[in-house]
Amino acid sequence: MTQIDTLLHARWVIPVNDNDQYLEHHSVAIHEDRIIDIVATDQAREKYQAGVEQSYQQHALMPGMINAHTHAAMSLFRGLADDIALMDWLQNHIWPAESRWVNEDFVQCGTELAIAEMLRSGTTCFNDMYFFPDITARVAKNAGMRACVGLIVIDFPTVWASKAEEYLEKGIAVHDSYRTDDLITTTFAPHAPYTVSDGPLEKIRSFAHEMDIPITMHIHETAHEVEEAVENTGLRPLQRLHELGLITPSLLAVHMTQLNKEEISLLTNSGCHVVHCPESNLKLASGFCPVTELHQQGINVALGTDGAASNNDLDMISEMHTAALLAKGVAGDPTALPASTALRMATINGARALGIDHRTGSLEPGKDADIIAVRMDDIETSPMYDPVSHLVYSCGREQVSDVWIAGKHLLKDRVLTSLDETAILEQASEWGRKVESEDRHG
Repeated sequence: MTQIDTLLHARWVIPVNDNDQYLEHHSVAIHEDRIIDIVATDQAREKYQAGVEQSYQQHALMPGMINAHTHAAMSLFRGLADDIALMDWLQNHIWPAESRWVNEDFVQCGTELAIAEMLRSGTTCFNDMYFFPDITARVAKNAGMRACVGLIVIDFPTVWASKAEEYLEKGIAVHDSYRTDDLITTTFAPHAPYTVSDGPLEKIRSFAHEMDIPITMHIHETAHEVEEAVENTGLRPLQRLHELGLITPSLLAVHMTQLNKEEISLLTNSGCHVVHCPESNLKLASGFCPVTELHQQGINVALGTDGAASNNDLDMISEMHTAALLAKGVAGDPTALPASTALRMATINGARALGIDHRTGSLEPGKDADIIAVRMDDIETSPMYDPVSHLVYSCGREQVSDVWIAGKHLLKDRVLTSLDETAILEQASEWGRKVESEDRHG
């Protein structure tokens, strides 16, 4: 028998491979942080002797989900400004709150809260865009969480930097600190076309090519954004970015609710990726990303929650559910976005967009052991005909029992093993009291 670190037996294994199939009574063998085999359980028991052997006979094992767009630290603003249009929400509520409250401690506490929520929801990797990316990277690394940390760039001064050149300088320093890290990668994160001018965008294009990292940007989030851009520049934002050479396979275009046929064709020919944030877009009434058309054109579409200030959670199971139902409603076609496609959007598509699909996003020998166990024996998921269908249409995040990232058991029977849940709750409550007091009396 071959000696290995960990052997996980499950009622179902959902690899998220090209066949979109699930395996019954299979096991996942893990050694030195990586998956080395997926084999029928009776064969696994004969083939491997493991230091840790666990059975999940009422569970599905699947790849950890990849939240392809977050603002993790904004978890501390959850519920602060609800039921407001996007620009009112940003300009009159969120930006003033950020100016008043965001500092290194805010980002550390908010990111710890977000990572705890994501782990308990089955997310094993997140793509972030926020101030103090050095703090975000450090918190994620200490928690054992996989993260793609956004090197944010905005034209105007904030607590993180005073001008675009300083944002870039500080961001590149963060990238250099983690360039060889197994868990932390980076992406340039210019906020949006309306907050970043041509000069910094041209520099970002050059740096991203030189450093071989992606670019993440909010684009075509609302009709107002597009209309204002045309009024000010004579160009729709996507056309302007195309003329600047940014519409490439390195780009993750977030939201994309306002697209015409010519722009969909441009995306198809460019190979860029789209990150769909259905619940945030619905809450802010920003519009509908044409997911069905994008899929039909072969465009890679990933899923993100956006920040908890505009969602108001970081629940990727819920995001899959909403994405599938919304696509059907918008298309007027119940076949528009099957459960298997929604699952791919939440896993391998996100990994592909971030350039880490060689490491994560599916369960395959050679990939890092980023795995979640989802309990399927509840009232809400009985009887069982198809575990993939149940994951998208019936499951809740409370059914995620266990999470492994690079083979490390970070959620064990719903208990966080690398984070102090009591301390995180105390920190969040203290920040809530401060922000609420200022909001009431300020």
